[in-house]
Amino acid sequence: MFVLGAAVLALFAAGIWGGIRLNGGTRHAAEHATLDGVKMSGKVGDEYLQVYRNGTWIDLPVKGVNMGIAKPGHFPGEAAITKEEYARWFRQIGEMHANVLRVYTIHPPAFYEAFLDYNRKAKEPLYLMHGVWANEENLASTQDAYASVNTDDFVQEIRRTVDIIHGNANVPAKPGHASGRYKADISEYVIGWLLGIEWDPSMVDATDKKHAGMQPFQGAYFKTDGASPFESWLARMMDETASYETEKYGWQRPMSFTNWVTTDPLSHPAEPSATEDMVSVDPNHIVPAASMKAGYFASYHIYPYYPEFLNYEQKYTSYVDQRGKPNNYAGYLHDLKAAHRMPLVVAEFGVPSSRGLTHRSVGGRNQGFHTEKEQGDIDAGMYEDIRAEGLAGGIVFTWQDEWFKRTWNTMDYDNPDRRPFWSNAQTGEQQFGILAFDPGAKRTAVYPDGDGGDWDKLGVKPVKASQAAKPESSAASEEAGAAQLQSYRVASDERYVYIRIDTADAAGKSVPIDWSRTGFLLLVDSAAGQGQHTVPGGSGLRSEAGFDFAVDLRGPDQSRIWVDSYYDLFHYQYGRQLQMIPDQPYASRPDNGVWHPIRLALNKGMVIPDRPEGEGHIPFDSYETGMLRFGNANPDSPSYDSLADVCASDKDGMVELRIPWQLLGVRDPSTHEINGDVWKNGLAAAAKTDGLRMAAVAYDAGSANKDQPGGRTVTGSIPAAAGGTLRAADMNVYSWSGWELPTYHERLKASYYVLQNLFKSNVKE
Repeated sequence: MFVLGAAVLALFAAGIWGGIRLNGGTRHAAEHATLDGVKMSGKVGDEYLQVYRNGTWIDLPVKGVNMGIAKPGHFPGEAAITKEEYARWFRQIGEMHANVLRVYTIHPPAFYEAFLDYNRKAKEPLYLMHGVWANEENLASTQDAYASVNTDDFVQEIRRTVDIIHGNANVPAKPGHASGRYKADISEYVIGWLLGIEWDPSMVDATDKKHAGMQPFQGAYFKTDGASPFESWLARMMDETASYETEKYGWQRPMSFTNWVTTDPLSHPAEPSATEDMVSVDPNHIVPAASMKAGYFASYHIYPYYPEFLNYEQKYTSYVDQRGKPNNYAGYLHDLKAAHRMPLVVAEFGVPSSRGLTHRSVGGRNQGFHTEKEQGDIDAGMYEDIRAEGLAGGIVFTWQDEWFKRTWNTMDYDNPDRRPFWSNAQTGEQQFGILAFDPGAKRTAVYPDGDGGDWDKLGVKPVKASQAAKPESSAASEEAGAAQLQSYRVASDERYVYIRIDTADAAGKSVPIDWSRTGFLLLVDSAAGQGQHTVPGGSGLRSEAGFDFAVDLRGPDQSRIWVDSYYDLFHYQYGRQLQMIPDQPYASRPDNGVWHPIRLALNKGMVIPDRPEGEGHIPFDSYETGMLRFGNANPDSPSYDSLADVCASDKDGMVELRIPWQLLGVRDPSTHEINGDVWKNGLAAAAKTDGLRMAAVAYDAGSANKDQPGGRTVTGSIPAAAGGTLRAADMNVYSWSGWELPTYHERLKASYYVLQNLFKSNVKE
């Protein structure tokens, strides 16, 4: 029997054990101090949160990452993440040199079990900031935080969460919530409470008005000083948390509530939206009592691109950061820090690595259309700003991509009930993660990278090209050495439709494509009964099938996808419905001969209030999301470009491309749902398809008009009937198998490794 010496036992009893030997190294176990009978493993210092190490309190600048509760194929309320997945993620987060993990709500028991297992073995502990979720729907419907449906539910959730972190809860099953027996006591590793959500300013304002004249709140652990009624409600909820945990378990931990820029205590004269600056939730109006030993800190979600004043308030756009450069984000952090008398943690920051763009930032830190490497560089730069401006640290949003999310400028073009079942590359909110969920059980089936081997493994048969009607010959395309269309192949997965085009010269020899001489059109019929029947490019060639999309390949910086103007949802929504852009009369006529570029809205127009009269109008803004980017889309390649759409081989005239489902009018590929006839049935119009009908033609690039798809047709993928008509029966129909659960595999993005290097070097422990 092994017997510990008295001195060692004393160290354990005092809670100041300095380290445990593990496999030849030192593991720093979580420690706690006891003050006036209250246990604490963390507390709030002057500038930072602090942890107890080797008998003393040391600063812990937060290097954190947020973690959601969803994975592909599941909504968050299903709590479907397994213990094995949690364990792997905790290890990867630790290897990233993060010291804090933040969750928003209760996770299944597997989370807490895996978290405890990890920390028992880890060289350095991973601390947890635990959120308590508030019911958004009830708050919105009642417009009163004090309504019993809100207060009673929130108090119950607080107590339930406190019990859970102490391994003392049995939560019954309830739809939309995690449940089960919680036996893992992780209380020594929980570094703080973050109560609530991003508060709706309308609800806050309504609560304040309904309870105007309320007396200050005076609790055992928190009180208010000059607080609004909603701030008093928050003080009451924090007091409830501290009271319950202190009295039942003898523990306290640093306390905060979730806040965001919309309800900050500052005034923003350049903010065009009254809602975004209508009310404040000021942490300074809440004061911890002497009995609150662990302390109180502020926490905010802060992004560089929204609200709009961040792009237009001159004191921010002209603020010079630690690098000597203008930096609106650093400027805002500077003012926010100065407005608080307690340490401030940025509980969310980051940008997505999505193909789709949602909002621009004056500093280029946009909401979307960043490569994974750019995502990491921008996130790292914001963390450096957070530290340089004297804040207590930051928590990156977020660990894993979230397929169930929506974005305002794409959400009307998909099926909201099916979002978790496929990956929409156009939706920025789905791709904030530094851990990607890529289609395919072990690897993605096709990478546009100039290597056609993955197509051979798939066994996809090529659709052979044959000579189409040629009203005009093209000497440039038929001379020796010019690339001509031979065949194409099609495949798909949960994120993209993949297409491979093979070319050769007139003698059948593979040659590089000269984009100044040759272009290619892939014509796609998504919606039956509509579309353009004239093949674009002025050849006179017609089709029995109406084409809804024309994928126009004419080389780097010149390739794009065109949409039939009748099937252009962007024009219908912002031209006809909202009248924010000119409503073109031809667009409502089927088969009108006009093609549109594919666009996404970025803002709906606004007026900056602090500008001189006539100078503050910011017009409606959009961008062409149908532009196709050339590059290497293989994550294993040194030249990997996560935004690449097209890769053209320099050797054999092969072109590979991947097209997001949404750019082909598909609302949900798992159930074959497409956008229907919006002019007859509105923006929610939907239909089912048995496949995408396709044809491919090559054209003389020298005759191409950059403002319209294609040029003079030369060769096609199907023969033309008499009169120069492409028969629908002869076209290739690409059909795919639907699915109920998607296949996917995990991949650490390049942004992970950027943050890993930053967190490793930016150490103040």
